[in-house]
Amino acid sequence: MMASRVFIGVVLVAGVAAAQSLDFQAYRAKVEPIFLKKREGHARCVVCHSANNSAFRLEPPPSAGQTWSEDQSRKNFASVSKLVRPGNPMASPLLKHPLAPEAGGDIFHNGGRQFTSQDDPDFKAVAEWIRSASAK
Repeated sequence: MMASRVFIGVVLVAGVAAAQSLDFQAYRAKVEPIFLKKREGHARCVVCHSANNSAFRLEPPPSAGQTWSEDQSRKNFASVSKLVRPGNPMASPLLKHPLAPEAGGDIFHNGGRQFTSQDDPDFKAVAEWIRSASAK
């Protein structure tokens, strides 16, 4: 029981540290809109991740043509930050899970491969946001 409490504490501290070093404004402008995009052959990220998903939970999607409020974006940012290893995109589950294994991803995403290549412009945008956190 004590070991699980320690592990949970480490995860929470890591999430807080990640959120403190990541740029919220860059997230809101460049990363968050990707979760609303429809990718051919896939549901939008927000469709599955605004449902009952404990690992990566987004606020319910805004109405068509709108964006999340700042409060909703901050909640999304807190959830996303738990899946980021600042300065290290390829160690970040946020990028590894939806990336095809043959492109360097892992097997831990039930929602399909949103990215088939690390050259995908959206993949690059998220990777750059994560990479830039190391300078803070």
